[in-house]
Amino acid sequence: MTPARRRELVHQVQEAHGVSERRGCAALGVGRSSIRYRSTKPDQAPLRMRICDLAKSRVRYGYFRIYILLRREGWRMNHKRVHRLYRDEGLSLRLKRPRRHVSAAHRERQPAALQPNERWSMDFVSDALFDGRRLRALTVVDAFTREALAIEVDQGIKGEQVVAVAGRLALLRGAPCAIQVDNGPEFVSKALDRWAYENGVTLDFSRPGKPTDNALVESFNGRLRDECLNANWFLSLADARSKIETWRRHYNESRPHTALGWRTPQEFALAAAPQAAE
Repeated sequence: MTPARRRELVHQVQEAHGVSERRGCAALGVGRSSIRYRSTKPDQAPLRMRICDLAKSRVRYGYFRIYILLRREGWRMNHKRVHRLYRDEGLSLRLKRPRRHVSAAHRERQPAALQPNERWSMDFVSDALFDGRRLRALTVVDAFTREALAIEVDQGIKGEQVVAVAGRLALLRGAPCAIQVDNGPEFVSKALDRWAYENGVTLDFSRPGKPTDNALVESFNGRLRDECLNANWFLSLADARSKIETWRRHYNESRPHTALGWRTPQEFALAAAPQAAE
């Protein structure tokens, strides 16, 4: 129990029963010195308030990611202080981690992407509008920079739509060497196969029933669901598109990424661009 909480309880006893501070402390078994103690440390109220503000606007961020954001804003403190204040405010996340009951067979490791736009990963995420109508999102992630290149949202997405998204991105960035996909009907369609052939792109298919073969985009989809889909109420298709696109921009421009050394995907891509040009 914190000193502040002890003082609060003693004051409640004093007011409720009209007793002195000494009797209130004795009734609760609290030392009077701890009640009268006043810290000489700098006031943490502004930092505490900012931590709460960040936690409310980014409800699935843990204390260390909030610490990184605070450092970017110019705050000077170590991560231990942020953790203590974060915990004191009752903001700690409760994560449910799935238990693995059997050993998993792993696919042979694919060569890591060595530069931006070398390999894309594609997948689908399903959700629903407020009235229960189905919602699907095609996610496209750069395997090197971790940028969310596109999130195409509709009530149904066919192979032709996947091709349209890939073509649009290829015009902006150039076609990748390979695209990692699963064996869904949209990805094994003749439309995507033809587009890949005409653009010199290899379609790298995951093994059936093995989502870990495309772990990068699966991880991204988890963040999308946790931080956006589960946190919003979509009133219409247009509303869903707007909110998901806002989150995509935030993910690329503002969200620090552990695998990128706590840089955002956009920062990492900008730093990698000169090296790729060489």
